[in-house]
Amino acid sequence: MAKAVVDAGTCVGCEACVGTCPVEAIAMTDGKAKVNPDTCIECGSCVSACPVSAISQ
Repeated sequence: MAKAVVDAGTCVGCEACVGTCPVEAIAMTDGKAKVNPDTCIECGSCVSACPVSAISQ
């Protein structure tokens, strides 16, 4: 696995990933999700939670 990455162009700012992340590695910046790579544990929870597939690993 790899660190999660958000495609800002696809992200709709729904915040579904924020509540799913077990280590709070995702924050909203300018209405888009942003992953902190230093905190991300590569679990993939956010990838499956995103309704528009804006997050990949």
